[in-house]
Amino acid sequence: MGNFLKGSRRAFLVAGLALGAAVSAFAGEIRVVSSGGFTAAYNELVPLFEAATGHKVVTAYGASMGNAQDSIPSRLARGEQFDIVILADSALESLVKQGKVVPNTRVDLGRSLIGVSVRKGLPKPDISTVEGVKKAVLDAKSIAYSASASGTYLSNELFPKLGVWEQIKDKSRKIMSERVGAVLTRGDADLGFQQVSELLPFKDIEFVGPLPEELQQKVFFSAGLAVGSKEPELAAQLVKFLASPAAAPIVKASGLEPVAKAQQK
Repeated sequence: MGNFLKGSRRAFLVAGLALGAAVSAFAGEIRVVSSGGFTAAYNELVPLFEAATGHKVVTAYGASMGNAQDSIPSRLARGEQFDIVILADSALESLVKQGKVVPNTRVDLGRSLIGVSVRKGLPKPDISTVEGVKKAVLDAKSIAYSASASGTYLSNELFPKLGVWEQIKDKSRKIMSERVGAVLTRGDADLGFQQVSELLPFKDIEFVGPLPEELQQKVFFSAGLAVGSKEPELAAQLVKFLASPAAAPIVKASGLEPVAKAQQK
């Protein structure tokens, strides 16, 4: 993995120099707000962009949906200023309609699957089938799910469709302003649902796997230019960098399905 990252870093520096050539005379600041689903890949890619171009990226984080104080909709509603917004595609389109994101600036960065994890020490349930998922949630003593796009889909659509919501809603908890993996790590829930890319970074829980295909809500994590951006040209460069074929291996390693095809080595 170390050699791969070193090789990737060199490749990104070369690509980044090409991106930054037109702006090498000055260093700018790009303000980004991102939801958790793209965070693992983002945290690998942004330092490469900064090293290559000399620009500084200032980042805030929040859920794609909901009214938590640090959610992206709440941040934008109270007037926080950003150049780029990265979040679930449906939430991005909602922000376009609200006049918070510039129309026709959406760029898809990675496709996400909903995954399942359990508290460390618990047996992994069989979630390879619809019946297996139903059994897992009915048997679990406590369930945690995201307050963002995946959790909204689970509580409003999937669990009611499976006919289990009435039985499990009292033992299920919507997690605000932190990741489901953190709740499982503390032992505050036994079974957790969130995007795969948000569960994988937690090493003190047991990742079970993605939901079966027929139950998936496939979400794109997408970037858009925020209305009122002070650095639209630099923002466009960063988005191009994040969506480039060279970024695909890092996006894939984070648990997302890259939109761009990886460059051939």
